[in-house]
Order: sequence, then structure tokens, then C-alpha cells
Amino acid sequence: EPNMRLALAQMQMNNNLETNLEKTMNFMRKAKNARADMIFFPEIQLSPFFPKYAAGNASQWLLNQEHEAVMSIRQLCRELGIFASPNLYLSIDGKNYDASLMIDSRGNIMGISKMVHIAQAENFYEQDYYSPSDDGFKVYRTPFGPVGIVICYDRHFPGSIQSCAEQGAKLVLIPTANLTCEPMELFEWEIRVQAYQNHLFAAMCNRVGPEDHLRFAGESLIAAPDGSLLLKAGETEDFLIADISL
Repeated sequence: EPNMRLALAQMQMNNNLETNLEKTMNFMRKAKNARADMIFFPEIQLSPFFPKYAAGNASQWLLNQEHEAVMSIRQLCRELGIFASPNLYLSIDGKNYDASLMIDSRGNIMGISKMVHIAQAENFYEQDYYSPSDDGFKVYRTPFGPVGIVICYDRHFPGSIQSCAEQGAKLVLIPTANLTCEPMELFEWEIRVQAYQNHLFAAMCNRVGPEDHLRFAGESLIAAPDGSLLLKAGETEDFLIADISL
């Protein structure tokens, strides 16, 4: 029997933090209307994908836990009674991270997961912006079951999702920024195989649409513990809902 309803917001972002925040909150309301228990989002959802440029200045997109955008998301979690895992460019103790928060249905931050392996490649100059995590992969004890978070590039390392599984995770959330020029079929199988090998649900939520010279692929998906594909989005902005049992 399903014991949780998971929502994925496959978002297209623009260069305005307020607009991206409003879109985030609208997706949260949509999730509540669909009676979802938890919603999560693509990588760095309140900004354009600034790591596509080497050594740029992304300070305008850098938030801290007291930022009004973070407080707004927390407040809406409380109002709606929903869990949410936004992924943000976050400053903590003087270091900048690619970070996912786990916010409970009372608006409390249960914890923060930071990207561990930081890419440095064409269109992904992430080492110019992010510090690697200082505290590794985390699993959150929710009323529905244990939920882990693995951010974007980390999923290419088999130890990442395995680490969550070893901590008891029955679901792993994977916020991503995957491009149409990348091997999306391989990326799908990568998630399905890891879901199967670790016997858990794996959900990947991608950015979508054009940004400057790039196009994000969408194709967000949810894989089941038997390796089957429960859901897969297309190449336009979308909202996915799945009933799963942890």
C-alpha cells in the first residue's frame, strides 16, 4: 500500500529570483492540491544555471538560511502542511554550497545536504562556485520513511546512493541540471539500475528549457526498487505525482 505521495516540479528558471520563488511556491500549492506529502525541485532552482560560465560572480544568487526566500518556503510548508526539499546556492559558515534543505510540514529545517563531488567541466564550472560538503550524505527520518538526498553530479558515483541505502534510505531525491546534449538515456538507466541495486525508490528532478547557449533536458523520473520506471516527464515544464510505499 502506498504511504506517501511524492511531487516533482520540473521547472524552467529565469534571471529573476522573485519569479523563480513565486513559481516554486505555486508548484508547492499545486502539490498540496494534489494531496502530495512531499515535493522537491531541480538543482539551484531560484537562479539561472550560473556555473555554465567559468569564474563568474554569482553572489546575487547566494542565499543564507535567514534569507526571505528560504523563510517564505518554510512558511508555506507550514501553511500547507507539506514537506519540501528545495535546492539552493547556500552560504553556511563562510563557505558556499550547492545545497538541498529538507523542510518538514511544520516549516522546520530537518537538515541540509550539500553536494559532495564538485564537477569541473565545460558548462559545469562548479568548482568555481561550490565548496564540497563537509558532512557527507544524509538520510532524513520522515513519517513516510527514511529519505536520502544525492545532488546532481554525486549520482554518477555509485557510493553516493549506496551510502544513503546503508543509512536506511527507502527513497533518494536527486535534484539535477541535465542538458539535452548529455546522454539522457544513460542517465535514466543509471538511476533505474541504482534503484534496483540498492532496493529503493530514486527520483530525479531536472531543470528544463533554454538558458543562453544551453538547453536543459527535463525528463525527470521516478524509478522503483525493482528497477522499473514509474514516471518520466518530457522536455517541457511539468509536474509529476507518484504514490509510493516506503
